[in-house]
Amino acid sequence: MTTYSARASELEPRWYIIDAQDQVLGRLASQIALILRGKHKPTYTPNLNCGDFVIVINAEKIAVTGKRLDQKVYYRHSQYPGGLKAETLRHALLKHPDRPIRHAVKGMIPHNRLGADMLSRLKVYAGPNHPHQAQKPIPWEAPTPETYTDIVR
Repeated sequence: MTTYSARASELEPRWYIIDAQDQVLGRLASQIALILRGKHKPTYTPNLNCGDFVIVINAEKIAVTGKRLDQKVYYRHSQYPGGLKAETLRHALLKHPDRPIRHAVKGMIPHNRLGADMLSRLKVYAGPNHPHQAQKPIPWEAPTPETYTDIVR
C-alpha cells in the first residue's frame, strides 16, 4: 500500500460561510483554521494548500470568556525607540472588528508561505453582508463527536 498524496490539479476549493455571532473567539478560530488547512478533507496533503475559502460574517458580535475584553492586549512596535503600541481586545473590536479573528486564525496556521496563502483565503466582515454571493458559499456545520465516529467506521 502507498500513501495517497493529492496533486495541485486535483484540488477543488469550496466556499464556506460561518456566522460568528455569539461564538467564542478561540473555538471559532480553530474551526476556521481547520477549514483553511484542509484537514476536514480525506485528501489532506500537508505540503499543498488543499484548504477551502472561508467567509466569516458578524465578526463584531463574537463572544469572549471571562475578563478577556479588557485583559487581552495586542502589541505592535514601530521599530523606533518608544514605539511600542498596545491595544485591548475591546478597543480592537470597536475599531476593526475583523482583526481579532484574523489574528487568532493566523496563530493557528503554519508560519510560512503556505500559511500566508491559506490566510489569503479568509474573508472576514463585521456585519451580515458580504460580496461573495456569486461563489455560492455553503454554511459550515461544525463536526460533532458522532460525525467523527461515523468517519472512523
